[in-house]
Amino acid sequence: MLKQYLEIGQIVSTHGIKGEVRVNPWCDTPEFMKKFKTLYFDANGNKAVKITACRPHGNVVIIKLDGVDTVEEAQKLRNKTLYMNRADAKLQKGDWFIQDLIGCTVYDADDNSKTYGTLTDVAETGANDIWFIDRGGKEYIIPAIKDVVINVDVENENVFIRPLRGIFDEEVNGDKDED
Repeated sequence: MLKQYLEIGQIVSTHGIKGEVRVNPWCDTPEFMKKFKTLYFDANGNKAVKITACRPHGNVVIIKLDGVDTVEEAQKLRNKTLYMNRADAKLQKGDWFIQDLIGCTVYDADDNSKTYGTLTDVAETGANDIWFIDRGGKEYIIPAIKDVVINVDVENENVFIRPLRGIFDEEVNGDKDED
């Protein structure tokens, strides 16, 4: 089941003397955080906080939270995780939240009965993301490119791939490995 409230970043320090905080964004770009008027201090959406100002500043985001008006108040928020409501985010078709991908079962796109394992992590690189797949305690890495990732169904926690030759041990010179 998809979580309604997703981690979006962590308050790492204060900024200035008027209560602004510096946030390390856990999203593709700091610009993404500008889309939100409300964030949350908990994963259940019970502790909402209004955003009165938000601006990217290098690789962090400077945020002014409603009711936080001094550096002392801002300092108390250091190391707190901020959450976003999934309903407030507008994703393009074919985009997913990394948190939704983690835990998905990875299937062969051409043989749905064949599983490659569980997607355990995603790393962002300059060219494309790479996905880490755990298969019985052994880790494999695949590039998250359209030639490999054929279909993603995060609602049902399934990913369908067509792996490049040589990624999984069974494929050696096109034949099944007979260990």
